[in-house]
Amino acid sequence: MPEPEPKERRIHHLDARSLRGLAHPLRMQLLDSLRFDGPATASQLAERLGESSGATSYHLRQLAAHGFVEDAPEHGKGRERWWRAAHDGTMFDDALFKDATPAVRGALDMIMYEVATKHAQELTTWLGNRHTWSEDWVEGNDMSDMTLRLTPQLARELIEKMHDLVESYRDLPEVADAPDAERVRIHTHAFPIATD
Repeated sequence: MPEPEPKERRIHHLDARSLRGLAHPLRMQLLDSLRFDGPATASQLAERLGESSGATSYHLRQLAAHGFVEDAPEHGKGRERWWRAAHDGTMFDDALFKDATPAVRGALDMIMYEVATKHAQELTTWLGNRHTWSEDWVEGNDMSDMTLRLTPQLARELIEKMHDLVESYRDLPEVADAPDAERVRIHTHAFPIATD
């Protein structure tokens, strides 16, 4: 039997307008929740995130206006409005990092700090709960740091190779029905550090 074609990932490329539409901590949490946990109503998201349904409704509409979320009518019944993520991931346009507009810089900084905070929270949650996982999973995790001397071009090359390697593990057929398969978060950080 032929292997199924891998599902193409839909990526939302952030420009200055959509960046400002995402730059709010609750909007980022809502989008993450819809991507990670699947479609939900504003009330379900409010309960999940400890927010009011009025706040989640408002921010879902803002996310929809900027193309991040969309209706999921196949889940709803009656007047219940269900939402789903419109894309599988988000990518920054390189021009955003060069934009000198204060609103764009502020939105970009806010999003980058929220992402870094989320990474730290996910890692500390794993560290606090690793004792609840099997020995195989405790051995199958990594928390490493390495320091290399690179040029900016070599750093970009390394990042592209790391991303390509991670993508090569996405949607592997042998994992689809594996009883011990779990979702695994991969964080990568590559940044220069000052030297004396």
